[in-house]
Amino acid sequence: MRNLKKLLSIALILVLASTMAFAGGEQEGAEAQKTAKLVYVNWEEGVAYTHLAKVVLEDQMGYEVEITAADVAPAYASVAQGDMDAYMESWLPVLHKNYIENFGDDLTDLGYVYEGTQSGLVVPGYMDITTISEINDIADELGGKITGIDAGAGVMQTTEEVIEMYGLDVELMASSGPAMAAALKDAYEKQRPIVVTGWRPHTMFGRWDLRFLEQDKDQVWGVGNIHIFGRKNIHEDKPELAQFLENFYFTDAQLADLMLTVAEGSDAEAAAREWMNDNMDVVEKWLP
Repeated sequence: MRNLKKLLSIALILVLASTMAFAGGEQEGAEAQKTAKLVYVNWEEGVAYTHLAKVVLEDQMGYEVEITAADVAPAYASVAQGDMDAYMESWLPVLHKNYIENFGDDLTDLGYVYEGTQSGLVVPGYMDITTISEINDIADELGGKITGIDAGAGVMQTTEEVIEMYGLDVELMASSGPAMAAALKDAYEKQRPIVVTGWRPHTMFGRWDLRFLEQDKDQVWGVGNIHIFGRKNIHEDKPELAQFLENFYFTDAQLADLMLTVAEGSDAEAAAREWMNDNMDVVEKWLP
């Protein structure tokens, strides 16, 4: 009898230990699902809505969120390799076409966050030129350069193609999104000629009178959308996060308002949280 009781006690202990281990595993798995690693490029729209995604996931959904700024190529690579959960700003069908061709088999398209993008070469309204071909007429006034952004950005690659296609006697100078905007601001204040690589959505169109130069020969740029791409197994591993990112969408007016709020704030995360609190009717539509 004593041996039987002893065996029953041991069996009970083993069952309890197994149950606790299983419960612990389930809890650990749930905690793993409540994390998000998002990568973005240091462009105004991406900075604004990636910080917003962070505060919504943290404040409204209980996630632990890590966001990382990177250049375009390593951003795609980090998601394709599974190191990050999602890349927040894929411009399709043109600007990031090459990256999707290279990494697409290891990515999951979570849909678009914004519709109606436009890219190209931008000039202030006070300049006389209206077409890309006319850049050659003022090449000396431009110092022989077009002011660009990050070297790996899609708009930089397509601008290099345009320079060759149109036979432009200028050089594309790489910098960054903020540096380009600063150069444009300085030129605008002094009413000096400048050509920059530009895109919409961007707060510069709300701050200054600008226009895209007409593609009067070869057509390289067109209207597109901004997509979010997750890692290959995001739906299986983190279905709630995937659903949130699929729901995450802005109208032109909403994104413009968010971008200005963040740009004018001293802290991107605090400004994003302010916008979230003021626009809960929008935010609630994104929650799974």
